[in-house]
Amino acid sequence: MTANFEKQSTNEGILTFEVPVEEVKKALDKAFKKVQKNLSVPGFRKGKVPRQIFNNVYGEEALYDDALNMVLPDAYTKAIEETGLDVVTQPQFDVESVERNKPWVLTAKVTLKPEVKLGEYKGLQVEKQDREVTDEDVQNEIESKRQRLAELVVKEEAAELGDTVVIDYKGFKGEEQFEGGTADNHSLELGSNSFIPGFEEQLVGASAGDEVDVNVTFPEDYHAEDLKGEAVVFRVTVHEVKAKEVPELDDEFAKDADDEVETLAELENKIRVQLQDQKDKAAKEIIDDLALRQAVENAEIVDLPYEMVHEEIHRQMDHFLNNLRRQGIDENMYYQITGTTEADLHDQFGEEADLRTKTNLVLEAIVKAEDIQVDEHEIENEVKELSEQYGMDIEQVRNVVSNDMLTSDIKMKKAMSLIIDSVEEI
Repeated sequence: MTANFEKQSTNEGILTFEVPVEEVKKALDKAFKKVQKNLSVPGFRKGKVPRQIFNNVYGEEALYDDALNMVLPDAYTKAIEETGLDVVTQPQFDVESVERNKPWVLTAKVTLKPEVKLGEYKGLQVEKQDREVTDEDVQNEIESKRQRLAELVVKEEAAELGDTVVIDYKGFKGEEQFEGGTADNHSLELGSNSFIPGFEEQLVGASAGDEVDVNVTFPEDYHAEDLKGEAVVFRVTVHEVKAKEVPELDDEFAKDADDEVETLAELENKIRVQLQDQKDKAAKEIIDDLALRQAVENAEIVDLPYEMVHEEIHRQMDHFLNNLRRQGIDENMYYQITGTTEADLHDQFGEEADLRTKTNLVLEAIVKAEDIQVDEHEIENEVKELSEQYGMDIEQVRNVVSNDMLTSDIKMKKAMSLIIDSVEEI
């Protein structure tokens, strides 16, 4: 096969390649057999029309499209191998010439992986991260657990911020009751900001049995069009006022909060260890991210093709939406719930797609520069980890993930380790 690449810009060009005459003839024969069984020509039984008769009636050119689809994938793959091009996106194909008894000449407009010139990526320095767990941190977590174990107790006194009121309410715009503005026996914590701004504050001071008119104005960005910016009144009946009663800070509370401890001191120690672990993990994530970003900033990537970023955006979108589908939420339902569109999701993932694409390119360049290799033992370990992570049999993992994919992933992880394992905090 003859293949030739003509560069048009830094990372784009036209690949011209041929399909040999013998390959064309084989493809035309297959294309004819595909249509022959459905052919009806006067004087011949259905499916028995000779090739020459077909050529005379329809012309051999009628087989070209099918034949072209048959030869194109293999011919393109061989052309890529012959030229050694590193193509990153789906090409745009065109036909240069399809003459009888001559090689077919095809072209593909291709986008190439950009050149990466590595900068410093080992021994990088990043800002030191705070890992200290203070007594205040521990006490805040203790208090949070106390609040979660708090009980609501009916009180006779008037409602205060922090109390919960059990209410009926009906909403009116003018003299008309509006849809969605009615509820019975609704529990509302005053100060939770779960209702329209101004609603909860007007119930402070109310007692059980009171009837209160609550006057509020809906925000301009409210989801219901007919209520945006509208002044309304809610006629509220207060049934009960409940105060939050938190447990005493003692050993009994500690046992209620965590059945693995016996005393308050043990609970505090356990919380301190947990918070320390969380802070250490959070600090490592930040350090890893800073180091990777710095390695990317130190590298020079020549004209990153937009097509690569675009593919990365859609790869992340597909991954996100597939996870939602596994939870029983399709994309239309997600857009309706969140009030967003596909374009919004595209923009959301677009914010990090450029950096993610550059990071992958830098890691690939490190793999090449360091001549990183992977042995069979490492592949087996990766298969076991995936099996445990996704609850699949090892054979199932083997069926969905090829050795090439596993090898590539492990190499990228090793390249990343070269960056993050050598980083220094200053």
